[in-house]
Amino acid sequence: MGKPNDPPSGSGTIELVDLKSALEERYLAYALSTIMGRALPDVRDGLKPVHRRIVHAMRELRLDPGQGYKKSARIVGDVMGKFHPHGDASIYDALVRLSQDFAIRYPLIDGQGNFGNIDGDSPAAMRYTEARMTDVATLLLRGIDEDAIDFKPTYNEEDEEPVVLPGAFPNLLANGSSGIAVGMATSIPPHNAAELCDAALKLIEEPGATVDQLLRLVQGPDFPTGGIIVDSPSIIREAYATGRGGFRVRARWEKEEQGRGGYQIVVTEIPYLVQKSRLIEKIAELLAAKKLPLLADVRDESAEDVRIVFEPKSRTVDAELLMEALFRLTDLESRIPLNMNVLSGGKVPRVLNLREVLTEWLAHQREVLLRRTRFRLAAIERRMEVLGGYIIAFLNLDEVIRIIREEDEPKPVLMRRFELTDVQAEAILNMRLRSLRKLEEFELKREHDALGEEKREREALLGSEALQWSALDAEVREVRETFSKKTRIGKRRTTFAVAPARALEDINNAFIEREPVTVVLSQKGFLRALKGHVADLSTLSFKEGDGLAFAFPAMTTDKIVFLSSDGRAYTLSADKLAGGRGQGEPIRLAIELDDAAQIVLGFVSVPDRKRLVAASDGSGFVVPEAELLSGTRKGRQVLNVGPGVTLKLAVPAEGDTVAIVGDNRKMLVFPLSQVMEMSRGKGVRLQRYKDGGLSDARVFQLAEGLTWQGAGGRSFHRSAEELFEWRGDRAQAGRMVPNGFPKSNRFG
Repeated sequence: MGKPNDPPSGSGTIELVDLKSALEERYLAYALSTIMGRALPDVRDGLKPVHRRIVHAMRELRLDPGQGYKKSARIVGDVMGKFHPHGDASIYDALVRLSQDFAIRYPLIDGQGNFGNIDGDSPAAMRYTEARMTDVATLLLRGIDEDAIDFKPTYNEEDEEPVVLPGAFPNLLANGSSGIAVGMATSIPPHNAAELCDAALKLIEEPGATVDQLLRLVQGPDFPTGGIIVDSPSIIREAYATGRGGFRVRARWEKEEQGRGGYQIVVTEIPYLVQKSRLIEKIAELLAAKKLPLLADVRDESAEDVRIVFEPKSRTVDAELLMEALFRLTDLESRIPLNMNVLSGGKVPRVLNLREVLTEWLAHQREVLLRRTRFRLAAIERRMEVLGGYIIAFLNLDEVIRIIREEDEPKPVLMRRFELTDVQAEAILNMRLRSLRKLEEFELKREHDALGEEKREREALLGSEALQWSALDAEVREVRETFSKKTRIGKRRTTFAVAPARALEDINNAFIEREPVTVVLSQKGFLRALKGHVADLSTLSFKEGDGLAFAFPAMTTDKIVFLSSDGRAYTLSADKLAGGRGQGEPIRLAIELDDAAQIVLGFVSVPDRKRLVAASDGSGFVVPEAELLSGTRKGRQVLNVGPGVTLKLAVPAEGDTVAIVGDNRKMLVFPLSQVMEMSRGKGVRLQRYKDGGLSDARVFQLAEGLTWQGAGGRSFHRSAEELFEWRGDRAQAGRMVPNGFPKSNRFG
């Protein structure tokens, strides 16, 4: 019996490998394979391997734009069998996307049949659809037969495939790309080809051009589905300068008048990669959930073009506000990321900026130009050599015929007799009899001279960098003219605008169904919102030992401010309050209220209004209601109170005079201008007391006089002249209240 660590008998040699090292090595190999061979596009042709293989396979099938279509299944079969040993579904998905004019700005494939739509419907099976290449694909392939690029063996080494396509079209930026690799990803939106060509021409003319100079030519992304980009120029510039960023894209809409003041909103373009059917479903769900109170209905009236119709709740609804609400809650506004992480030089994954991407594309085009020129030079030299042989044969035609007829081995005889090269002799021997009539000295010499001239031009091109860039300039200009903004396919579809500046509060309120409610707080701190404006509060039920503290009407769109005895202000949204069916919920669940503090009062916030806040010791100040609003559960400290002092009241400061009464039943009337305005603090003394403290206060217009409610609901009024003996300055003690003033010491 062997030891526990001994290898099993007959199992051969076992090599002990550190698990960590083995995993690192294998995972690195997988990661590199994913990055290089699947997820990241090549900066030179903008294609991933699967797309490159599809285009190459279609070239081999001679599916040029002017030729007939072939079944997609045939194309997928060739790609999978020869070049791409993966699933047919993934290949067909890639082929379909290359043909969708709503997913790709300049389609590489011309599809016939059902290739899906913007609603997100699936394409037909590959056995039903047909395809061929577009002019864009032929541009990407231009020069592939002229040794423009390198080929490598396919996965089974039975064939060859291109390492990269010649790429005469700026495909990476024009059509964009997206992919997720291991530890990195890429996301490049589509752009306008004419603008990219203009930027490339600028770089040819001025190699040191900056990103800012290029951005005067490249405005930003140009999505196949149009839309409006609402980002600022500085954000767009930052994205292109660093290669990372994003763009806010909104749907394009217009207001259609219906007559009699009515209107409807029509959306004609939706953001890139948004499925129209899912978008409308989402809006319908929000509508059913009453999350879009300004919207009455949504309809899809699309045919060939997008047409989504929104009906507002009423003709008074602000169309811009309604759309802002929709932009916030739905995919009518979406963010398109920019992450230009590509294979630089086809080998190194890097995040490039706009200038670097265009520079690498131009460098590749120059390399393609040089290789095509060398290929053509070699062809010219071969043809000129053959023509030289033809001219000699023409001048000595009878002797050539005699040698061919009489000699057993005519080739070496011809070579010796006329000092021909092997290529020339072989060409003469391979000539058909019918070609003899074409052997005219003038034609042969004319072709020879023309080739000689072309050869000198090509050699000059190879020897001059300036001529190379000039030739490249002409090629780029040709592409720019083909996809000019004056053409149907080249016209810019995405425009730029500034998002309307609407108040955040207005937009938030647009999400809330506006309904009347009555806010009720019990003595023990249970809060609820009854539906409607309840006039009779005597029917309200409370838990045993509890009762009404206060109640007031509001709307669901209102912000409610609660003030606590320790001088803090808390803000709650009326639509978030518990319903009125039960006894309510403890207000301490919604706010962080100190254990020793109690809620003193509550009211509906009116941001442009001011209030006089006062403590029980008679000190206070005027505060704008906007300063009382808080977005946190902790609220905000407004009135600073000392030991034994509490916040007593906060009355609207609508007037020019303050009437204040203490527990000692002394009343003082003084100008409101004597009270300072603050956002936080203790304030100033409003009334002086020997015993007790503040009971109530009111702000009123002195010219209109002071009114209060007496016993039995009787109303009392004192004019400015009648208030003369109570008028004084802030911080005085005042005089005993007038006759008829309630025993509660409150103005009612």
